[in-house]
Amino acid sequence: MKYYIVLLLILFSSYKSFSQSPVEEELGSWFALSGNYKLSDKISVSSLILAWDYEIADNFNFILYNVGLNYKISPKVTTTLAYGYADIDSGFEKSGPHTYENRLTEQISYKHELFKLPVDHRFRVEQRFLDQPSTNVLNNRLRYRLGTKIRLNETFFLRLHNEFFVTVQTKKNEGFSENRLFTGLGINVSKSTNIQVGYLNRQIRKLDLHRILLGLYYKIDFSKNKIK
Repeated sequence: MKYYIVLLLILFSSYKSFSQSPVEEELGSWFALSGNYKLSDKISVSSLILAWDYEIADNFNFILYNVGLNYKISPKVTTTLAYGYADIDSGFEKSGPHTYENRLTEQISYKHELFKLPVDHRFRVEQRFLDQPSTNVLNNRLRYRLGTKIRLNETFFLRLHNEFFVTVQTKKNEGFSENRLFTGLGINVSKSTNIQVGYLNRQIRKLDLHRILLGLYYKIDFSKNKIK
């Protein structure tokens, strides 16, 4: 029962979309490569590469390169300042005009237990400098993610999270919201590395997009000159 309460909280924070379009009929892919490099007990550096495709490993949509500096305030609270660069192709049936993005991110993460189940919260504020074909736009975006990780045994775990986005409306930018719901199976390759495979539902601008996610996540401890 304790697990189901948290799972329901995450699921209920998502919403439904009923529109249909050709892009919604395709099952796309979402690849992630995420690293964390511990420099001291308080400080670490993180890296992230995200690649999206409208179809499975085909029809390029988006790629993001991101690097962040993390400071652990306590065992439960970590702050992050990050920079990212992205290339976005909004064309589905054929290659469309590309948008190039420079992104600044301020983040705070909080972890705790609810009924002995691990729960994680992630709050982000982003400044997105978008170089579009006709104009340059600054988008300010707020993000909140609620997640949990359910250990099945020494090797396998379940990962579930839901993230809600709000883009602040300005004269040059229409405000809009987005929701990403992920559920997947994790495999611990070692104490410092895991692979996650699962389904991600992305709802944005009345589109209901379906993606298969494959991610590799690893940690390296440079503070002791060994892999953690």
